[in-house]
Amino acid sequence: MIWIDYVIMGIFALAMIGIAIYTRSRSSSVNDFLLAGKKGLNGWMTAFAYGTTYFSAVIFIGYAGKFGSSFGLASVWIGIGNAIIGTLVAWLVLAKRTKNMTQRLGAKTMPGFFEKRYGSTKLKLVSAVVIFIFLIPYSASVYSGISSLFETVYGIPGWAVMLALAVITAIYLFFGGYFATALSDFIQGIIMIIGVVLMIIFFMKHQNVNWDISALVNNKNLTWFTFNADNNHIIYGNTTSLLALIGLTSFGVWALPQTIHKYYAIRDKKAIYQGIIVSTAFALLIGFIAYFSGALSYFFPEVIGTNPDKFIPLMLNAVIPVGLMGIIAVLILSASMSTLSSVSLASASVVAVDLYKGAINKKANDKKVNWVMRGLCLAFIVISVVLAILNEEFGLAAIAYMMGISWGTLAGCFMGPYVLGVLWKRVTVPSVWASIISSLVLTVVLIFTLGYFHPASNGSFGSIIKNGIACSPLIGVICMAFSVIITVIVTLWTKKPSDEILYEAFDKPIEGEIK
Repeated sequence: MIWIDYVIMGIFALAMIGIAIYTRSRSSSVNDFLLAGKKGLNGWMTAFAYGTTYFSAVIFIGYAGKFGSSFGLASVWIGIGNAIIGTLVAWLVLAKRTKNMTQRLGAKTMPGFFEKRYGSTKLKLVSAVVIFIFLIPYSASVYSGISSLFETVYGIPGWAVMLALAVITAIYLFFGGYFATALSDFIQGIIMIIGVVLMIIFFMKHQNVNWDISALVNNKNLTWFTFNADNNHIIYGNTTSLLALIGLTSFGVWALPQTIHKYYAIRDKKAIYQGIIVSTAFALLIGFIAYFSGALSYFFPEVIGTNPDKFIPLMLNAVIPVGLMGIIAVLILSASMSTLSSVSLASASVVAVDLYKGAINKKANDKKVNWVMRGLCLAFIVISVVLAILNEEFGLAAIAYMMGISWGTLAGCFMGPYVLGVLWKRVTVPSVWASIISSLVLTVVLIFTLGYFHPASNGSFGSIIKNGIACSPLIGVICMAFSVIITVIVTLWTKKPSDEILYEAFDKPIEGEIK
């Protein structure tokens, strides 16, 4: 009866290709391809686009099992933090301001925003390079995550899964751009809701749990806060690790180009209100259930002892009946494809708009830039898949390690310049340079420092790097905080931006401004 699962996945793949065909006429210009046209998107579509970009296969394949087994029910706080801080507060603070400012400036990408907000072309070029470099390993990790699921559950070779996923993602992204991505995200978001509800029901009804989690609640080493845990080292302990994970995954999305992009294309004030409510509810449901499922690993020591990172795939294979497993597989596919399309679009756009049009061929017309961007979307997908396959086949752990640090590095570079840039007129160009350069340097320094003093380090270079990258959540939080602090300090000691720049960014009248 396993053919039922394949039929469900086949229908899903055809639906995604159908979206590409349906939306192909909505991406004829750069503005259409990146921002879904002049009108933008309604709140529901933007909210699902934000939520499905936020949660990829990594949360189900790696994070949920790994941190659920380490922190127990306390891991649920990561999902709650993602919903409250990473979604609700982020939308309240950034959505309207980002929409208005990018519309005033005519910015379509984060580097474009930096150029026009601060009047610096060099700043645009450097930020574009940083974004492209650090989004590649993030994308590769998503491919690795989805291949792990299908290898575990169906025995399908990982490289074949990655190629199939890449082809489907490339088709609807190439033909439909952001509108196709948002429409597919809406469908994928609904699938994710159905999938996680089914998943938690079958996990809870398993004979090992039988709807009774009292043993998990009462375990002193797996409390809701982990303060009683045995491993309570001030830097490397469970409590510090948990707080760092909450901080990185909740505040990081405030300064990531693929999530901020969703604010650029939202339609109006009503859509923002819809987006706030829908995206917060979506994040709370997905985040809570994912980490709660990971905490249930406590009841399956025979499974978690094999590989904590693969707890979810192994459990799915054990408890989900044939037929429904197809829906769960589509859940993981949906989480992956939505993130991959957003990351690919963000990376391709910064190269096409900010590097190619901005520096290499300034006379390129809209049609040419549009085709370059489509080609770069395909190129980015190919590079990510190749790296993910190499990682799987040859054990190039550097790619997996890089994924752990890429989110924190990007957020560390841009937290101060972007967040303070939309809130505070006074922010200066030198402060932005200080944030980007010092955050990159600080990341490297912290990797070596924390890796060298790590209890598990044996002093070798490989051990130092491995254990340093294992502290990536803490490193990311430190870099984000440092970015805000250094931006403020340097701003206060440097000359304020010109009145012309401030007028263009904050005061210039625009049609349809959201009050």
